[in-house]
Amino acid sequence: MVNSLSQVTIGLVNPKTPVNVGGIMRAAGCYGVDSVCYTGKRYELAAKSGDAQYDVDTKDAAKRIPLVGVESLLESVPQGATIVCVDLVVGATPLPLFTHPNNAFYIFGPEDGTIPQQLIDAATDVVYVPTVGCMNLAASVNVLLYDRLAKMTQVKADDELIKQSRDNNNRTKVKHWLK
Repeated sequence: MVNSLSQVTIGLVNPKTPVNVGGIMRAAGCYGVDSVCYTGKRYELAAKSGDAQYDVDTKDAAKRIPLVGVESLLESVPQGATIVCVDLVVGATPLPLFTHPNNAFYIFGPEDGTIPQQLIDAATDVVYVPTVGCMNLAASVNVLLYDRLAKMTQVKADDELIKQSRDNNNRTKVKHWLK
């Protein structure tokens, strides 16, 4: 699904809830993200309750995609990656007008805060999703990654992808009506 020259890393600033991180890991698996890293201790403290954080990750992407706690997102930028911050920040570019870099390090703020100015200043681009009100963290990651996919010039999109990607309980087909 993702261009072989493309590399995508997600950076999370001090995420709070295991459900959001689990939703992000599921999105990472769906959209071909290479790795996810996060700062802070809130997620780790909340996740100590067991594997509940992955209940929303029904495809077990977290078993294939690294989820790594780091001290600094700036020190964790993959080589050659363009830093793109995603947040409701004055002066940011609306996502529909944004052209995604091939090698991207997308940084998202916490559920109850914003991306620190130091990270905003280090970014090549800052984008936002033009919604009325703010979305939750996992929803924001999903929308950003879908926008990236939708704007790609080469996308695998056929019945084989559907069969490979759908839930085990889904065997529905489109019935083509004859006129």
